Amino acid sequence: MKDLKISENDVTQQPVKIAARDVQVYYDQTHAIRDVSVDIQDRNVTAFIGPSGCGKSTFLRCLNRMNDTIPSSRVEGTIRIDGEDIYDRKVDPVQLRAKVGMVFQKPNPFPKSIYDNVAYGPRIHGLARNKAELDEIVERALRRGAIWEEVKDRLQAPGTGLSGGQQQRLCIARAVATEPEVLLMDEPCSALDPIATAQVEELIDELRRNYSVVIVTHSMQQAARVSQKTAFFHLGNLVEYGDTDDIFTNPKDPRTESYITGRIG
Repeated sequence: MKDLKISENDVTQQPVKIAARDVQVYYDQTHAIRDVSVDIQDRNVTAFIGPSGCGKSTFLRCLNRMNDTIPSSRVEGTIRIDGEDIYDRKVDPVQLRAKVGMVFQKPNPFPKSIYDNVAYGPRIHGLARNKAELDEIVERALRRGAIWEEVKDRLQAPGTGLSGGQQQRLCIARAVATEPEVLLMDEPCSALDPIATAQVEELIDELRRNYSVVIVTHSMQQAARVSQKTAFFHLGNLVEYGDTDDIFTNPKDPRTESYITGRIG
Protein backbone atom coordinates (compact mmCIF):
# COMPACT_ATOMS: atom_id res chain seq x y z
CA MET A 1 0.00 0.00 0.00
CA LYS A 2 1.39 3.39 -0.97
CA ASP A 3 2.45 5.70 1.85
CA LEU A 4 1.67 9.38 2.01
CA LYS A 5 3.66 11.64 -0.29
CA ILE A 6 3.37 15.40 -0.69
CA SER A 7 4.57 17.06 -3.86
CA GLU A 8 6.34 20.41 -3.96
CA ASN A 9 3.29 21.83 -5.72
CA ASP A 10 0.81 21.03 -2.95
CA VAL A 11 -0.74 24.20 -1.52
CA THR A 12 -2.11 24.43 2.02
CA GLN A 13 -4.54 27.08 3.15
CA GLN A 14 -2.65 27.94 6.34
CA PRO A 15 0.94 29.27 6.34
CA VAL A 16 3.45 26.43 6.36
CA LYS A 17 6.05 26.70 9.12
CA ILE A 18 7.90 23.43 8.56
CA ALA A 19 8.19 21.65 5.20
CA ALA A 20 9.75 18.18 5.19
CA ARG A 21 10.45 16.29 1.98
CA ASP A 22 11.57 12.68 1.53
CA VAL A 23 13.12 12.48 4.99
CA GLN A 24 15.04 9.28 5.79
CA VAL A 25 16.62 8.49 9.14
CA TYR A 26 19.12 5.71 9.72
CA TYR A 27 20.67 4.38 12.91
CA ASP A 28 23.70 2.53 11.54
CA GLN A 29 22.02 0.05 9.16
CA THR A 30 18.52 0.42 10.64
CA HIS A 31 16.18 2.45 8.41
CA ALA A 32 14.04 4.11 11.10
CA ILE A 33 12.18 6.73 9.00
CA ARG A 34 11.22 6.21 5.37
CA ASP A 35 10.26 8.85 2.79
CA VAL A 36 8.43 11.19 5.19
CA SER A 37 7.05 14.32 3.55
CA VAL A 38 4.77 16.67 5.49
CA ASP A 39 3.83 20.36 5.81
CA ILE A 40 3.38 21.53 9.40
CA GLN A 41 1.35 24.70 9.68
CA ASP A 42 2.02 27.73 11.81
CA ARG A 43 0.00 28.46 14.96
CA ASN A 44 -1.49 24.99 15.00
CA VAL A 45 -1.01 21.97 17.23
CA THR A 46 0.10 18.99 15.15
CA ALA A 47 -0.05 15.59 16.87
CA PHE A 48 2.12 12.63 15.88
CA ILE A 49 0.43 9.35 16.81
CA GLY A 50 1.24 5.69 16.23
CA PRO A 51 2.42 2.53 17.99
CA SER A 52 5.60 2.41 20.05
CA GLY A 53 8.69 2.29 17.85
CA CYS A 54 6.89 3.64 14.78
CA GLY A 55 9.27 6.59 14.31
CA LYS A 56 7.21 9.51 15.56
CA SER A 57 9.71 10.62 18.23
CA THR A 58 12.62 10.03 15.85
CA PHE A 59 11.01 12.32 13.29
CA LEU A 60 10.19 14.91 15.96
CA ARG A 61 13.88 15.04 16.93
CA CYS A 62 14.77 15.71 13.29
CA LEU A 63 12.97 19.05 13.53
CA ASN A 64 15.59 20.57 15.84
CA ARG A 65 18.50 18.28 14.94
CA MET A 66 18.51 16.45 18.27
CA ASN A 67 19.45 13.33 16.32
CA ASP A 68 22.81 15.03 15.69
CA THR A 69 23.73 14.03 19.25
CA ILE A 70 23.46 10.32 18.35
CA PRO A 71 26.69 9.25 16.58
CA SER A 72 25.05 6.38 14.67
CA SER A 73 22.24 8.50 13.19
CA ARG A 74 22.07 9.84 9.65
CA VAL A 75 19.33 12.09 8.24
CA GLU A 76 18.63 12.48 4.52
CA GLY A 77 16.08 14.58 2.66
CA THR A 78 15.20 18.20 3.40
CA ILE A 79 13.51 19.95 6.30
CA ARG A 80 12.86 23.66 5.90
CA ILE A 81 11.63 26.08 8.57
CA ASP A 82 10.42 29.34 7.07
CA GLY A 83 12.09 28.24 3.85
CA GLU A 84 15.54 27.69 5.39
CA ASP A 85 17.11 24.23 5.15
CA ILE A 86 17.89 23.44 8.80
CA TYR A 87 20.47 20.81 7.79
CA ASP A 88 22.49 23.27 5.76
CA ARG A 89 26.09 23.39 7.00
CA LYS A 90 25.71 27.12 7.69
CA VAL A 91 22.98 26.48 10.28
CA ASP A 92 24.22 26.40 13.88
CA PRO A 93 22.29 23.64 15.74
CA VAL A 94 22.52 25.58 19.01
CA GLN A 95 20.86 28.62 17.45
CA LEU A 96 18.32 26.35 15.75
CA ARG A 97 17.32 24.88 19.12
CA ALA A 98 16.69 28.38 20.44
CA LYS A 99 14.22 28.80 17.57
CA VAL A 100 12.79 25.28 17.92
CA GLY A 101 12.28 24.59 21.62
CA MET A 102 11.70 21.12 23.04
CA VAL A 103 9.89 19.67 26.05
CA PHE A 104 10.66 16.05 26.94
CA GLN A 105 8.60 13.16 28.21
CA LYS A 106 9.89 13.32 31.77
CA PRO A 107 10.14 16.75 33.42
CA ASN A 108 13.84 17.57 33.61
CA PRO A 109 14.43 20.83 35.47
CA PHE A 110 18.06 21.78 35.94
CA PRO A 111 19.47 21.46 39.50
CA LYS A 112 19.15 25.22 39.81
CA SER A 113 16.64 27.70 41.16
CA ILE A 114 13.30 28.22 39.42
CA TYR A 115 14.60 31.59 38.23
CA ASP A 116 17.87 30.19 36.88
CA ASN A 117 16.08 27.36 35.08
CA VAL A 118 14.20 29.90 32.99
CA ALA A 119 17.05 32.42 32.73
CA TYR A 120 19.56 29.84 31.46
CA GLY A 121 18.61 30.00 27.76
CA PRO A 122 18.26 33.79 27.54
CA ARG A 123 21.65 34.16 29.26
CA ILE A 124 23.58 31.89 26.89
CA HIS A 125 21.89 33.42 23.84
CA GLY A 126 22.47 37.00 25.05
CA LEU A 127 18.80 37.97 25.01
CA ALA A 128 19.01 40.34 27.98
CA ARG A 129 21.29 43.35 28.39
CA ASN A 130 20.82 43.66 32.13
CA LYS A 131 19.16 42.12 35.19
CA ALA A 132 15.95 44.07 34.71
CA GLU A 133 15.51 42.73 31.18
CA LEU A 134 16.28 39.20 32.35
CA ASP A 135 13.73 39.53 35.16
CA GLU A 136 11.14 40.57 32.58
CA ILE A 137 11.95 37.63 30.31
CA VAL A 138 11.73 35.17 33.21
CA GLU A 139 8.37 36.53 34.38
CA ARG A 140 6.94 36.50 30.84
CA ALA A 141 8.07 32.92 30.28
CA LEU A 142 6.68 31.74 33.61
CA ARG A 143 3.38 33.43 32.79
CA ARG A 144 3.31 31.70 29.41
CA GLY A 145 4.06 28.45 31.22
CA ALA A 146 1.00 29.10 33.41
CA ILE A 147 3.05 28.77 36.58
CA TRP A 148 3.96 32.35 37.55
CA GLU A 149 1.29 32.72 40.25
CA GLU A 150 2.44 29.49 41.90
CA VAL A 151 6.16 30.35 42.03
CA LYS A 152 6.50 34.15 41.96
CA ASP A 153 7.25 34.30 45.71
CA ARG A 154 9.88 31.51 45.64
CA LEU A 155 11.90 32.07 42.48
CA GLN A 156 15.13 31.16 44.29
CA ALA A 157 13.77 27.77 45.42
CA PRO A 158 15.06 24.73 43.52
CA GLY A 159 13.09 23.76 40.44
CA THR A 160 13.47 20.12 41.41
CA GLY A 161 11.35 20.78 44.49
CA LEU A 162 8.20 21.41 42.48
CA SER A 163 5.51 18.80 41.85
CA GLY A 164 5.66 16.78 38.63
CA GLY A 165 3.04 18.89 36.88
CA GLN A 166 4.71 22.11 38.03
CA GLN A 167 8.09 20.84 36.87
CA GLN A 168 6.70 20.15 33.40
CA ARG A 169 5.19 23.63 33.20
CA LEU A 170 8.54 25.03 34.39
CA CYS A 171 10.23 23.12 31.55
CA ILE A 172 7.70 24.60 29.10
CA ALA A 173 8.47 28.07 30.49
CA ARG A 174 12.19 27.33 30.07
CA ALA A 175 11.58 26.28 26.45
CA VAL A 176 9.63 29.43 25.55
CA ALA A 177 12.04 31.81 27.34
CA THR A 178 14.25 32.02 24.24
CA GLU A 179 11.25 33.16 22.17
CA PRO A 180 11.14 30.11 19.90
CA GLU A 181 8.87 29.93 16.87
CA VAL A 182 8.27 26.19 17.12
CA LEU A 183 7.69 24.13 20.26
CA LEU A 184 8.27 20.36 20.13
CA MET A 185 6.76 18.18 22.88
CA ASP A 186 7.66 14.51 23.21
CA GLU A 187 4.88 12.86 25.24
CA PRO A 188 4.84 15.78 27.69
CA CYS A 189 2.04 14.35 29.86
CA SER A 190 2.97 10.67 30.06
CA ALA A 191 4.52 11.05 33.53
CA LEU A 192 1.75 13.28 34.90
CA ASP A 193 -1.47 12.62 36.81
CA PRO A 194 -4.85 13.50 35.21
CA ILE A 195 -5.12 16.93 36.87
CA ALA A 196 -1.60 17.97 35.82
CA THR A 197 -2.27 16.55 32.33
CA ALA A 198 -5.39 18.72 32.00
CA GLN A 199 -3.38 21.80 33.03
CA VAL A 200 -0.67 21.10 30.45
CA GLU A 201 -3.25 20.40 27.72
CA GLU A 202 -4.95 23.73 28.46
CA LEU A 203 -1.55 25.40 28.27
CA ILE A 204 -0.80 23.75 24.90
CA ASP A 205 -4.03 25.21 23.52
CA GLU A 206 -2.96 28.68 24.68
CA LEU A 207 0.58 28.30 23.32
CA ARG A 208 -0.60 27.70 19.75
CA ARG A 209 -1.64 31.34 19.56
CA ASN A 210 2.07 32.22 19.43
CA TYR A 211 3.84 29.05 18.28
CA SER A 212 3.66 26.12 15.94
CA VAL A 213 3.35 23.22 18.40
CA VAL A 214 4.21 19.63 17.47
CA ILE A 215 3.36 16.97 20.04
CA VAL A 216 4.10 13.24 20.13
CA THR A 217 1.48 11.38 22.13
CA HIS A 218 0.46 7.78 22.76
CA SER A 219 -2.98 9.01 23.84
CA MET A 220 -5.40 9.28 20.94
CA GLN A 221 -7.82 11.05 23.27
CA GLN A 222 -5.16 13.68 23.93
CA ALA A 223 -4.44 14.10 20.22
CA ALA A 224 -8.17 14.57 19.59
CA ARG A 225 -8.42 17.13 22.40
CA VAL A 226 -5.41 19.34 21.71
CA SER A 227 -4.51 19.14 18.01
CA GLN A 228 -5.81 20.61 14.79
CA LYS A 229 -3.70 18.33 12.57
CA THR A 230 -2.73 14.71 13.14
CA ALA A 231 -0.07 12.53 11.51
CA PHE A 232 -0.22 8.74 11.89
CA PHE A 233 3.11 6.90 11.76
CA HIS A 234 3.50 3.13 11.34
CA LEU A 235 6.71 1.12 10.89
CA GLY A 236 8.73 4.24 10.05
CA ASN A 237 6.25 5.50 7.45
CA LEU A 238 3.95 8.50 7.59
CA VAL A 239 0.74 6.72 6.64
CA GLU A 240 -1.77 9.54 6.84
CA TYR A 241 -1.83 13.24 7.70
CA GLY A 242 -4.75 15.64 7.82
CA ASP A 243 -7.28 17.49 9.94
CA THR A 244 -7.60 15.79 13.32
CA ASP A 245 -11.37 15.41 13.00
CA ASP A 246 -10.98 13.67 9.64
CA ILE A 247 -8.21 11.35 10.87
CA PHE A 248 -10.33 10.17 13.79
CA THR A 249 -13.74 10.01 12.13
CA ASN A 250 -13.00 9.32 8.48
CA PRO A 251 -9.48 7.95 7.96
CA LYS A 252 -8.51 7.26 4.37
CA ASP A 253 -6.00 4.46 5.02
CA PRO A 254 -7.12 1.13 6.53
CA ARG A 255 -3.98 1.07 8.71
CA THR A 256 -5.07 4.35 10.33
CA GLU A 257 -8.53 2.96 10.97
CA SER A 258 -7.01 -0.22 12.46
CA TYR A 259 -4.90 1.83 14.86
CA ILE A 260 -7.71 4.18 15.86
CA THR A 261 -10.04 1.26 16.55
CA GLY A 262 -7.39 -0.64 18.51
CA ARG A 263 -6.76 -3.49 16.06
CA ILE A 264 -3.07 -2.55 15.79
CA GLY A 265 -0.98 -0.77 18.37
